[in-house]
Amino acid sequence: MPEWYRDAKFGIFIHWGLYSVPAYGSEWYPREMYQKGSKTFEHHIATYGSQATFGYKDFIPQFKAEKFNPSDWIALFREAGARFVVPVAEHHDGFSMYDSAINPWNAMRMGPHRDVIGELSHEAKKQGLIFGLSSHRAEHWWFFDGGRQFESDVTDPRFAGLYGPARPKFRDIPHEMDAQFGPDKVFLADWLARTEELVRKYHPQLVYFDWWIGNANFEPYRQTFQADYYKQARAWGKGVVIDYKFKAFPEGTAVLDVERGSLATIRPQFWQTDTSVANNSWGHVEPMDYRPAGDIVDDLIDIVSKNGALLLNIGPKSDGTIPEQEQSMLRAIGGWLKVNGDAIYATRPWVVYGEGPTQIVEGTFNDTKRKAYTGQDIRYTIKDHTLFATALSWPGREFVATAVTPERFKVRNVELLGSAHRVKWSQGPDGLKVTMPADTATDAFAYSLRLNG
Repeated sequence: MPEWYRDAKFGIFIHWGLYSVPAYGSEWYPREMYQKGSKTFEHHIATYGSQATFGYKDFIPQFKAEKFNPSDWIALFREAGARFVVPVAEHHDGFSMYDSAINPWNAMRMGPHRDVIGELSHEAKKQGLIFGLSSHRAEHWWFFDGGRQFESDVTDPRFAGLYGPARPKFRDIPHEMDAQFGPDKVFLADWLARTEELVRKYHPQLVYFDWWIGNANFEPYRQTFQADYYKQARAWGKGVVIDYKFKAFPEGTAVLDVERGSLATIRPQFWQTDTSVANNSWGHVEPMDYRPAGDIVDDLIDIVSKNGALLLNIGPKSDGTIPEQEQSMLRAIGGWLKVNGDAIYATRPWVVYGEGPTQIVEGTFNDTKRKAYTGQDIRYTIKDHTLFATALSWPGREFVATAVTPERFKVRNVELLGSAHRVKWSQGPDGLKVTMPADTATDAFAYSLRLNG
């Protein structure tokens, strides 16, 4: 496990592609527009006409990215306190956001006529962020299957390079992972070639895969890619990471990612959550159901206390601008981290992750199922001989950390991050009690104490 990853804790995910042009429903617009009976199917016909005359490919000329400024993007991510960035290189839709010699349906040859991944890679490294990327190519095997059920451009051989095999998708997850439902050797060889092309061209230090990479047919190709990637990283002299979901890779060979969720307690092996600034979509749509910035900060604190990292997704508009509300959210998160980052960056989990009344619903797609955190919900991290205790809401004038007993950690000094005032405190068998300074703002996202001992 590279130390940069364990220290970084917070990264930015970017879902940006053709699906940002219609800006409707979600980033699964390209699939849903061919699914009879779906709202997106009806919306597409009402807005653009039939799928035979206006298919997904016809959004390409409208994807101009005329306001895309990678320097401004990376500067914003740095302001947000992120230490790494992970743009989507290719989503399920088969349109590559980079200059590909394998896939002619790419952003360099069409649409914006720009190597988006290359530009972001260059700018991230220039401004000191670790660069990663994600590949969702595995899901392309079945992504456009609905277009084969009626008259649409998916059945036109001229566009097979974009729409792909479009084989039937099986919704029962265990069956999806069975080999008999998986891709053939032609598709798998193409997947491997595309993924290795990304590594050779852009030297990412993190490669993220979505869930369908776990299909049994991918196994030897996963191994080949993993071995080649790790060997190349040795030649670069850099530590690299592969993120996976469920059981796609054996424990200890890559990093488990929990989508839109958390874990109930400390995981001995480092892990990651990926979630989005919005509840309804990863890519830009109208309207976006945004999460409060404070909830994201609380999730970050909780995840880090359990030996994890947070990869937070944004969804730029098709013209390349990041919506103002998302910029404000990122700056708000960065403002909190500027004051309290010492309790997050380069820390490790303590003997307990925390305490408090709010229960976590463990697992994927559960990040909105918990109740709001209270001031009695405390999370702990440690760095050398310094323990950090963070209340996930205003704790009141008395900050009580019952887990911090003299037997576990003998406190010698207490500081409230962001405050110049000395704080009064006492420690005994019932834990640590700290009197918060009278002028402490009660509307901050969370409150971190530095405990030297």
